[in-house]
Amino acid sequence: MSSQHVLAGSAGSITRVAGIEVGHFTETRRPTGCTVIITRDGAVAGVDVRGAAPGTRETDLLHPSNLVDKVHAIMLAGGSAWGLDAATGAVRWLEERDIGFDVAVGRLPIVPAAVLFDLLVGDMRIRPDAAAGYAACDAASTADPAEGNVGAGTGAALGKIFGIQRAMKGGIGTASVTVDGVTVGALIACNALGDVIDPDTAQVIAGARTDDGLRLRDTRRALLRGDPPQPLLAGTNTTIGVVATDAIITKVQAHRLAVAAHDGLARSINPVHTMSDGDTLFSLGTGCAKKTLGMMVLATMAAEATAIATARAARAARSITTAEGLYLPWAGELANR
Repeated sequence: MSSQHVLAGSAGSITRVAGIEVGHFTETRRPTGCTVIITRDGAVAGVDVRGAAPGTRETDLLHPSNLVDKVHAIMLAGGSAWGLDAATGAVRWLEERDIGFDVAVGRLPIVPAAVLFDLLVGDMRIRPDAAAGYAACDAASTADPAEGNVGAGTGAALGKIFGIQRAMKGGIGTASVTVDGVTVGALIACNALGDVIDPDTAQVIAGARTDDGLRLRDTRRALLRGDPPQPLLAGTNTTIGVVATDAIITKVQAHRLAVAAHDGLARSINPVHTMSDGDTLFSLGTGCAKKTLGMMVLATMAAEATAIATARAARAARSITTAEGLYLPWAGELANR
């Protein structure tokens, strides 16, 4: 399957990468949740943090110079820093199945995590915990994962730079690209401060709305013409995700793959990597394809899959109105007016 075929037809998903499973837990009491990406046999991993306000766990061990060379899952969660507890549930689930790093007296599951801030959407006292992370693992499979208002994207919102009341609904999206028998897939939970952009047409898909709430404001052009942004609480936005490949890669190459994936975010979010975002992307290499294409091609594929997945996160989301009266429309609602 060529990348052109992926663009023209099915976008694929991260679970098209051999060795990858995905599970969501979606909270029913308020819009929040978590999403786990499992690699039962372990995967070489990397991370690149570009936002200035990240919430993460176990990212230092992913530096190429540090010891641990494989991870067993990645946890993405809502709930801001509280949501990092979801990774503890994944560790317990994996340990029960004897999955983890051999430490002589047992197996220690390695589960890095990143969170996004969705505390403005509903009752902030409800957030993902260890039980939620365990439930997400129970739900994991190799099927194409659900997109939109699920898992870590359940409480996500887009385009908050002029206030949450003028924002739109974000969510989770996934996509994959296959070239010469090697696949790169991405899964993105988009809770960006900026607008989401179609990576092919550069048109705004979703984001900040005009004062009447009926049209897209186009944040980039609004800021450049001098429209003042609302005062922002640092860390209240973030796009987090995972890019995975079945190619054989080293830990150094895994880091570069995460770096390249941020190019995809830059093509589909504007502004991106702001002081109020905690944009964090993990990378995984399962090696199941038993070959590689070289980093030039893999990096191009990673950026492509990430850009498509981010756009899908906006298009797959659906409108919500919280009990507190916050209304967040989805992209199609404005497009049909």
